[in-house]
Amino acid sequence: MMENKYDDPVFFEKYAQMDRSRLGLKGAGEWRTLESMLPDFAGRDVLDLGCGYGWHCAYAAEHGAKSVLGVDISEKMLKTAREKHTAPVIEYRHAAMEDVDFADGAFDVILSSLAFHYVADFGALARNIARWLRPVGDFVFSCEHPVFTAEGSQDWYRDAQGSILHFPVDNYYIEGERQAVFLGERVTKYHRTLTTYVNALLDNGLALTGFAEPQPPQEMVDTIPSMADELRRPMMLILAAKKR
Repeated sequence: MMENKYDDPVFFEKYAQMDRSRLGLKGAGEWRTLESMLPDFAGRDVLDLGCGYGWHCAYAAEHGAKSVLGVDISEKMLKTAREKHTAPVIEYRHAAMEDVDFADGAFDVILSSLAFHYVADFGALARNIARWLRPVGDFVFSCEHPVFTAEGSQDWYRDAQGSILHFPVDNYYIEGERQAVFLGERVTKYHRTLTTYVNALLDNGLALTGFAEPQPPQEMVDTIPSMADELRRPMMLILAAKKR
């Protein structure tokens, strides 16, 4: 059964306190990089998989999208999205992204932000995404970087005094389930290699048009003490592709 951690009241309240929850896109360290890789939304039909609070749905609507459909497994996330972002072109649907289905060529743009590391079978989802896209349609997504997901704990190795020594990378080529700790709570995530992510696109007729391992902007590094450590290893991966 698919895990739905974001409807857990304790976890959701902790998530609500994060900068990316309180401040929106400007509170997300990867946003500037992701924004630079997004396609033109004007007059296009958009699907956001794992839409969360709906920040990216709102961005697409503000930039001229004809229609925007946000899909998320969490009722709590969608409740917040409906409260925050009410543009007429936006619709939300409560469902796991692995369970939804659409007609071939239903969308011009499909995007997803930090959701695919919760998906067990990315290959199957990539096949669906390729089918749902119209010719020369755009697919852009961010996920946790394989370096970040490989060992599983997603925590630093520290010395006896608690100072960071290094970040563990282990079992990189052994793909599958990992039990991570996020916001102090146990969460199931899935590790896969960079090769698997890229080949899932190429094998389904999606040509890679952009690749990034985003760093936090300098103002975050300067003002948030812990942010400098984010320069020691990649935490996120962003890929952009176009349907051939």
